[in-house]
Amino acid sequence: MDGPAPAPREERALTPLLALAGLVLLPFLLLALFGGTPVPANDQRASDARAETAPMPVPDLPATGDDTVVLSDLPVGVAQARNAGVAFAAMGPGSASPFTFRGSAADRARARDCLALAGMAEAGGGDGDQRAVMQVILNRVRHPAFAGTVCGVVFEGSQRPTGCQFSFTCDGSLARRYSDAAWNAARARAEDMLGGATHAPVGNATHFHADYVYPWWSDRLDKVAKVGPHIFFRWRGFWGSRQALSARYAGGEPDPLRLRDTALVIAAANPLPGLLGSGEAVRSITRDSVARAAGEPPRAAASPGQPGPGAGVHFVLVSPGDSPGALVDRARSLCAGGGYCRVQGWSDPAQVPASLPLSDAARRSLRFSFAAANANGGEAVFFDCRLFSAPDIGTCLPAIP
Repeated sequence: MDGPAPAPREERALTPLLALAGLVLLPFLLLALFGGTPVPANDQRASDARAETAPMPVPDLPATGDDTVVLSDLPVGVAQARNAGVAFAAMGPGSASPFTFRGSAADRARARDCLALAGMAEAGGGDGDQRAVMQVILNRVRHPAFAGTVCGVVFEGSQRPTGCQFSFTCDGSLARRYSDAAWNAARARAEDMLGGATHAPVGNATHFHADYVYPWWSDRLDKVAKVGPHIFFRWRGFWGSRQALSARYAGGEPDPLRLRDTALVIAAANPLPGLLGSGEAVRSITRDSVARAAGEPPRAAASPGQPGPGAGVHFVLVSPGDSPGALVDRARSLCAGGGYCRVQGWSDPAQVPASLPLSDAARRSLRFSFAAANANGGEAVFFDCRLFSAPDIGTCLPAIP
């Protein structure tokens, strides 16, 4: 989950990593030619225990159901260092109670699929990673601050623009497709969890985020576990206790297909254009834009052998459901005219940079990178293969630590 909660929000050889690094830096060099961390102590245990006797009002809690997904603006390395500097709470994650399912067969199927989808979208294919996410969701179902159904928790906030609690329900990732094998494995885990299995490492946690972001609410909760790249939290006092997870589940699962369709409509209403749908860039940095920023008049039209109208660096939005081949075709169109041209894509509008060079966070969230063929080299195409599974063109983007 990459964001606040209640949701709240994806590796390879050294050679492609070095090639990517060179390509990321090259546009900036060429364009220049144009112109309170919580550290609970043992002596706090008594006061924490007393705090559990009376619940805190829900509106006063951080990361409530009205919050939107907010990611840290810190560079990846800084966010990771800050997260690492926060000690784990002395009282630990607590011991989760087995989930008791009450509902119809239709409720069971819907809850299973919503739980499986969230596990895959948020945690990839790892068994422990998926179970940790599923445990958080089931904890939320039983917590009075969250929706009372599994699908309700998973899609909470997705009916509001930028309001989703799990980022995959509002960033276009719902269009992603998973293999039958991935679905079967995730559904088996979901059935296990709905049947009463618990994941002890995260206990009663109700929040988590990736270790490369540092949300505003991170230091207002107790850090209780780390599973894979995710850090897990629970509220302090009564609302983070096992006793707070007392809401009775009674079925009534909403239709996940309808929730998905609504979320996709909201996501599609974002005013920023997607590359495949519009053929346009969200932001372009060209020699003329650099000249304008410097207060210089536009340059004369390019003569033969000089950069053409498409020359520069174009930032675009892409979606997990886009065809890789179609994206490359659109990128080639943006770069028509010759000269140095690069197209870089992100799936989250909030991650699209305002300028060059790219920050660590922008490089980390890059989903698509295209460099047009020119006198300096051939065409280069990279995809984030966690988002675009087995693209039929180009190379997988290497992971950036």
